[in-house]
Amino acid sequence: MRKRLLRPLFLLALLGGAGAALFHFLSTRPLRVEVVQPSESVTVEVFGLGTVEARVLSQVGFELGGTLAELFADHGDRVTAGKVMARLRTPEQEARLARAAAGVARAQATLAKARALLNRGRAVLARARETHRRKRALLARKAISVDSAEQAQMQEAVAAAEVEVARSEVEVARAALEDAEAQYRYEKTLLEQHTLEAPYDAIVVARHREAGTVLRAGESLFTLVAPESVWIRAYVDEARAGPLRVGQPARIRLRSLPEKTFHGRLARIDIEGDRVSEERRIHITCEDCPRRFHLGEQAEVFVTVARLERALLVPEIAVSGYDGVHGTVWTVEDGVLRSRAVTFGHRTLDARLKIVAGLPPGARVLATLPSGLREGRAATVRGERTP
Repeated sequence: MRKRLLRPLFLLALLGGAGAALFHFLSTRPLRVEVVQPSESVTVEVFGLGTVEARVLSQVGFELGGTLAELFADHGDRVTAGKVMARLRTPEQEARLARAAAGVARAQATLAKARALLNRGRAVLARARETHRRKRALLARKAISVDSAEQAQMQEAVAAAEVEVARSEVEVARAALEDAEAQYRYEKTLLEQHTLEAPYDAIVVARHREAGTVLRAGESLFTLVAPESVWIRAYVDEARAGPLRVGQPARIRLRSLPEKTFHGRLARIDIEGDRVSEERRIHITCEDCPRRFHLGEQAEVFVTVARLERALLVPEIAVSGYDGVHGTVWTVEDGVLRSRAVTFGHRTLDARLKIVAGLPPGARVLATLPSGLREGRAATVRGERTP
């Protein structure tokens, strides 16, 4: 009975010892690991998602209200600066302009009459002065009476006063003419405002009303866009936006043409970011995008922020405690494993981090984190012969 009990116990002890020996062997034998190899000619890009937009987009219409009489542009048309796009009915305004023109003619006639009266007054004054001069000479020789000389002096004074009155009437007539001309220019400007012209070379994005519609002053009739101002408005994570600089090259992919890649440059970085999504808005000009564009189309942009000739790039999954700048990696140093706190620089789109500080000379960084990592444990690199 006792022998029967001892045999299972012996077998259990034997199995436990074998298991312990196997565990000790597995935990102490050199761990085979994969290390990061230096990369060359690496392009570091920042990704942004956005839409096709236009820097110059205008809602245009008439400055005054009226009935829409004629339309000369429609959706998709290209218009040049100054091209007539629409007209309002003009009979009432043409009548006002004709009335203003008659007022100008009337004021011009009044001014001409006032000038003629002034010239006549000046002639009368000159004659009165000459008469007064002769009578003073005769009075000095006592050839005429004092009353006759005084009467000549009074006639000269009256003629001088009449000249001043005529001069004032000329000024009044001139002011009236200026007012009439201003009224004429005003009515002419209103008539010109019955014609809508393109403010710049543009493409008509939309026409909002049809002929016969009564428009309010300032109501939008056309939406215009300057084709050379079309760009990509994209949003970039603030955590990745630090290296962005105006002028950096960029790749562009349009949703309607996913198989093609277009090229452009970073044209503007908005000063104000989105406080909710914590994103920064950027604008990319496209150098070879299709001439036909669609505002609001989704686009992906990849801005090149750096080119690394040679760098040690560690997969982010092989980093512990990464906070955007610092983290911990495992290394192989002199055949044993070590844990090192390092500093990172650029991050690639495929989630690899460039180590810029913290590695001792000769250290090899692990590309993956297998189980069994322990400080000081022996390790061998896969693909390399053990000496």
